[in-house]
Amino acid sequence: MVNTLTPGQRSERMGRVHNKNTKPEMRVRRLVHSMGYQYRLHRKDPPGKPDMVFPSLKAVILVHECFWHRHPDPSCPLTRTPKSRLEFWGPKFKANHARDLRNEAELTRLGWRVLTVWECGLRDVEGLQGIVRAFLGAKG
Repeated sequence: MVNTLTPGQRSERMGRVHNKNTKPEMRVRRLVHSMGYQYRLHRKDPPGKPDMVFPSLKAVILVHECFWHRHPDPSCPLTRTPKSRLEFWGPKFKANHARDLRNEAELTRLGWRVLTVWECGLRDVEGLQGIVRAFLGAKG
């Protein structure tokens, strides 16, 4: 595959990538809110500023985009590897993965329960509701 963007265009496009309030995160937030749960966003006191924090339950939900966090499921269609600039992407993905492991280990060490929701899992809304309910406990 030929890279059709100039370096300036690529830089501008990558600059639009955000780490908060992503589409997958917003979908999970709407779902969890519709289920009656209350949460805090990106609190700074738990390691890694988790996407959703449930302080009274000592629980967090991390919403991972498959591309950036390297979903380990080999059947995930969203975990593709770019064909160019592998010298950049390889270390970038490794650093992201190492950071995720460190944050999750530290959260667990501090007594937090952690649920990771992968972007590709958002297709099955009923399944995700069941997972969230099992993780957070029945509501209402």
